Amino acid sequence: MKPDNNAPRILIIDDDAMVAESLQHLLEDQYLVETTTTAEEGIARAQTKDFQAVITDLQMPGHSGLAVITTLHPIRPQMPIILITGHHTTETAIEASKLGAYDYVLKPITNPSEFLVLIAKAVANSGQGSKPAPRGTNAKIPETMIGRSQAMHGVFKEIGRVAAKPVTVLIRGETGTGKELVARAVHRYSDRADKPFIVVNCVAIPETLLESELFGHEQGAFTGAQSRRIGKFEQADGGTIFLDEIGDMNLSMQAKLLRVLQEKAIQRLGGNETLSVDIRVIAATHRELERSAETSQFREDLYYRLNDAVIRLPPLRERRDDVPELINHFLHQQQGGGASVPKRWITADAIHLLQYRSWPGNVRELKNVVQKALLLAPGYVIDTETIRRALAQGQVTESESKQTLQAYISDLLEIAGRGTGMNVNSMVTEWVERELYGQAIQLAQGDQTKVAKWLGVSRPTVRDRLLRYGLNPASDQGREANLA
Repeated sequence: MKPDNNAPRILIIDDDAMVAESLQHLLEDQYLVETTTTAEEGIARAQTKDFQAVITDLQMPGHSGLAVITTLHPIRPQMPIILITGHHTTETAIEASKLGAYDYVLKPITNPSEFLVLIAKAVANSGQGSKPAPRGTNAKIPETMIGRSQAMHGVFKEIGRVAAKPVTVLIRGETGTGKELVARAVHRYSDRADKPFIVVNCVAIPETLLESELFGHEQGAFTGAQSRRIGKFEQADGGTIFLDEIGDMNLSMQAKLLRVLQEKAIQRLGGNETLSVDIRVIAATHRELERSAETSQFREDLYYRLNDAVIRLPPLRERRDDVPELINHFLHQQQGGGASVPKRWITADAIHLLQYRSWPGNVRELKNVVQKALLLAPGYVIDTETIRRALAQGQVTESESKQTLQAYISDLLEIAGRGTGMNVNSMVTEWVERELYGQAIQLAQGDQTKVAKWLGVSRPTVRDRLLRYGLNPASDQGREANLA
């Protein structure tokens, strides 16, 4: 049954007629759909007709999907524009969100139901849009931010949404997930991109020195203060200051930081002059600040002040699809020499072994293992034996593994507590089983009988779990990937 003339109108812009037709077929039962194969025609139609949403491809002859956004969003800020593309890059995901895209979807669309929900939300929000954020002076982002997984895709969109807005940002994530890289990306995409970016690790600096490090001091302010020192807040004036591991800052310093956020002013230690500072604060922590606030270990008022915008970084175990690309990046990063120098490469079995570990140390731990493997490899091939030796040298303690499992369960329960329907028991069971059977089949070199004996289960059970979780059911000797 076709919709009536009062149904919401959707415009599809895609130079691939088959894709446009497929999207039209998906949407036409609920919406009045128009299609065009050029950005120029799409822009012209959207300027003269009322659409409740526009779906545009990224790469098209002539103008791109980004040009559609930059042209239409300033004049129709209330019209959601959804970008679809099969050519995902970190820069494009962030840039699209920053320019005002309602969302950014990867081709092929594998879950039509989820896509229909996205369109329904966009249509419902039509008329509630806001003006696009002003563009920063630097549209580049460090390529060390690696990730094509859905989890990282969400992170890139959040960076684009908050970068140019004058808000404090709190980056949350486990140790080793790359919170400083996200902070640098937010700064680089902001209108402060050509100003200083100052990093302060609140754990690395002793409590007795942190105040002087942040605020600076006058000559004679304390024993050993032989000259004036300019603090990090002053150094960051006009730019961004990144306070890493802010959850470990003591209460006295928290109170002083809150005053800086409220008054945009500081005083050097031993000085009477009040100095105005124009700074953006980005903070990061691996701690649950809500719990710290409940136990009076973190100021509740500071927590809410930092909580303007939150970016959650997923742990590596939740973005396993990114592991091969990360390995590739670290191999290129660590291997010096010119083009004439032979490069080491890693077998597919070795990649698989790394991909299905729990990684309590996250990306930082993976990088460390790749570095060790490069040192341990006897020739130019990094195989599973080399990886096992590298892993053995960098094994985490039982306490660290327990903390990782506790953090994972805590995250799931927190999400469920918000009213989201989910089966936490099944998710935890699946996570543990995937890790258990994945490591066991690799260690047994594909011998399912041996795995069954080790785990005390039947061989059909082993086969069932391997198939269920898409694990390698047999040794894949000879299958290899050159990632160098």
